[in-house]
Amino acid sequence: MKKILVALAGVLAITSMSVQAADWSTVRLGVDATYPPFESKDANGNLVGFEVELGEAVCKEMKVKCEWVVQDWDGIIPGLLARKYDAIFSSMSITPERAEQVAFTEPYYNTPSGWFAKKGASYNSKDLATLAGARVGVQRGTIQDTYASKQLEGKATVVRYTAADEFIIDLFAGRLDLILIDVPVGEELLAGDDRGVGYAMIGTEPLGDGAAAALRKRDGDLMEMFNKALRTVKSNGVYDKIRVKYFSYDIKM
Repeated sequence: MKKILVALAGVLAITSMSVQAADWSTVRLGVDATYPPFESKDANGNLVGFEVELGEAVCKEMKVKCEWVVQDWDGIIPGLLARKYDAIFSSMSITPERAEQVAFTEPYYNTPSGWFAKKGASYNSKDLATLAGARVGVQRGTIQDTYASKQLEGKATVVRYTAADEFIIDLFAGRLDLILIDVPVGEELLAGDDRGVGYAMIGTEPLGDGAAAALRKRDGDLMEMFNKALRTVKSNGVYDKIRVKYFSYDIKM
């Protein structure tokens, strides 16, 4: 009987090891496709943007096939933990709160957040008291949402949206007075609409510690693959070749 139990234990151990040993020939990347110029969909429904190209370059360096999985931002970490995809590659800023749930690669870019409002507005982002009574749009679950919720409590109304391209519509329609968003995204959204000429960035906020890929904490082998590939594409010129298509300034970390 003991021999049978020992043998059974050995089979279970081998089975457990085989279940845990991941096959990384294909890596699924979760992405919120409403965040140009980092990630969005073109007129044909294809994923485009800086991070889409960078993600493909990283997967090529890792010698794996990329599969992109589109996911709304407010469910992107739950989707990772539920194994809908293997990594989040979608402008995710490193924060202590997120680090409690996921593991981050080394950061690969950093941009400030920007306040955007109608030209000539009297708001001053360095004096948040001037935002009293204003309606401020943010994307739910972002570092901008966290900042605005804390700093504007009792001063302004924070209105949260699922996607970045939703609150730009409300800004143009006058239903919002300001938005707080990554500077390149705000600039891209304003430039993509004729009405954007009437709006401008009125200030910046240095939020977060840079953007990185987020993985499940148990996938240490995949983390090593990502970090090695990111270092390579940043050092061999591939990163900069992609970056200059979207930015006239350096965002690399």
